[in-house]
Parts: sequence; structure tokens; C-alpha cells
Amino acid sequence: MKSHTEYLWFNTKNAREYINISGEVEEIVRKSGVKEGMVLVSAMHITAAVYVNDAEDGLIQDIDEWLEKLAPFNLKYRHHRTGETNGDAHLKSLLMHHEVIVPITDGKLDFGPWQQIYYAEFDGQRKKRVIVKVMGE
Repeated sequence: MKSHTEYLWFNTKNAREYINISGEVEEIVRKSGVKEGMVLVSAMHITAAVYVNDAEDGLIQDIDEWLEKLAPFNLKYRHHRTGETNGDAHLKSLLMHHEVIVPITDGKLDFGPWQQIYYAEFDGQRKKRVIVKVMGE
């Protein structure tokens, strides 16, 4: 079995952004030479997430509004006693999860219809990274 690791770096303009990274992950899989296996895509920060879903603008807005209802910005979070103001970003990350595993078949991401990989940033405007680890034959 072989493996290949690369990192994607983000410094978003907004505090919250949703970025389709499928193309970047596909390119890393291609460079790895793995034909059959899997790719792990994981946010390396506790205020970001990686998820798989549809690349439809209305859905992305729905996800953002849903997350804001479940984990709204609120200065009363206990986490803010540490001097931080990003308690909601930590909770949003927990709701969306920090990583996905996608199968690789015949050298390509083996998605279902409409599936895409997204990086979700909940406390942006600073440099953050995602690890992409390809494993297989």
C-alpha cells in the first residue's frame, strides 16, 4: 500500500465561508497515483469542518442558517471567559464534523450523484490548513 499527503491552506475573507475543495482533492488523488483506495480529508483546526454534500448555493445558505440557529454567535458562552469570542465556531465544527473519507475507484473520487467535498470555515480571516491523505494501491 502506498500513501501520499498534501496540505491545503486557507485564509478566508469572511469569518464563515464554505469552499468546494473537490477539484483540489481530485488533483491530489491524481498526483498520488493511487487507483484503488481512499482519501482522508480533515480540517486541522477546531473551528472548521470538512463535509460531503451537494454543491448548490441554496443548500449552502440553508446549512449556514441552520448552524446559526443551532449554535448562534453569543458572547455568553463559557469558552469566552478565556478571552476568545469563537465559542459558536467550535460548536458549529462539532455539528459538521472535521473530516471525511471518500473512496477512490479507478484513480478517481467515487462520489454519489451531486456529492462534493467542502471546507467549512467558522472562525476565519486567518491561516488554516486541511490535510489530504491518500491511501491505497
